[in-house]
Amino acid sequence: MKNFKILFDQMRQRLQKGDLINPIEVSVSSECIGGFKSKVSIRDFDIIIDQPKSFGGSNSGPKPSEIALAALASCQEVTYRLYADALSIPLNGVRIELKGKQDLRGLLGLDSKINAGFQEVKGTVYLDSSADDAELERLRETVELHCPVLDDLRRPVDVNIKMCRDLIASSKIDT
Repeated sequence: MKNFKILFDQMRQRLQKGDLINPIEVSVSSECIGGFKSKVSIRDFDIIIDQPKSFGGSNSGPKPSEIALAALASCQEVTYRLYADALSIPLNGVRIELKGKQDLRGLLGLDSKINAGFQEVKGTVYLDSSADDAELERLRETVELHCPVLDDLRRPVDVNIKMCRDLIASSKIDT
């Protein structure tokens, strides 16, 4: 496995020196390409997101809430690998499994007291490590503090999405 400690230390040093663009911006765009199917563009990648057939989609890709869980799972996994190396905690492998519970009454507006998104997310982190329990707990606590997607989900984030009538003219996100 790659030594992430070197990357971790280099990035911290560059950030402290002011040699990195910070804060960074992440941009995505999503456009309907038929039914519930969306083409999401992220950097040089296109991802198809769709609904299952049981919800009127064509099942040609994961649904948005599954992508949200995937983002959390992969961010957790990367953060575990990064901080295990940075803290010199041996880690041979990591796997994250998550499940989210949704109540469709919130999405479909049947009960205003029910949130449209997840009511809960539960999961398990599986680690292959020779570290003792105290080291692994230290790693878990560090990941809980520094995983960006987990942080996004746990605290309120200012979100301001404006509407524009001209689909073609507005292809960039205004800041």
